[in-house]
Amino acid sequence: MGNKTEMEIPLKGLNLKGILRKADNPQGIIIFCHGSGSSRLSSRNNFVADLLLEAGYSSLLFDLLTEEEDLIYENRFNIDLLTRRLVGVTEFIVKTEDLAKLPIGYFGASTGAASALFAAAALGQKIGAVVSRGGRPDMAMPVLSKIGVPTLLIVGGDDHEVIELNQKAFDELECIKKLEIVDGATHLFGEPGKLEEVAQLTIDWFDTYLLKK
Repeated sequence: MGNKTEMEIPLKGLNLKGILRKADNPQGIIIFCHGSGSSRLSSRNNFVADLLLEAGYSSLLFDLLTEEEDLIYENRFNIDLLTRRLVGVTEFIVKTEDLAKLPIGYFGASTGAASALFAAAALGQKIGAVVSRGGRPDMAMPVLSKIGVPTLLIVGGDDHEVIELNQKAFDELECIKKLEIVDGATHLFGEPGKLEEVAQLTIDWFDTYLLKK
């Protein structure tokens, strides 16, 4: 059932490390955008990517920063830089022969959700749907009203401050949208069964909206 390979993505003078999962008969490809201090090796994102693979979705997890760049703490919160990287990687996928025709979805976690939303606003119809897990969509406030793709915000029910921030962002979105609160979950959804709930909500969202592309 599918395969997983390490790869390098060439972007204007640098290479970003990635993990590409290819479904046997892919319905689409989901590009992950991790949060600050995380990487393509994020256990939570890889868990979700494995379940997406079982559901027929290819995916790409990649490092938004090189190892040297990640040593500079401020880079982790440079949303403009991270958005440019995500846009560049998306354009690379669009030009990759066996991936080019697949509908593209974004899955952003923590601060990575802001980069995913900025990129979705910039790329328009190239992106089919967006999911945010425990994200900070409020950091993309300037572009939220310009986003035209279906957007799902998932937040843990015990992550009270982030619920409030997501509600403010949700109110600004003018696209097809939904705010899902996962009862009993904290910010990282580490409680038993909660990350599975996130994955199922994500799969349902992409099944509903990405496959219409």
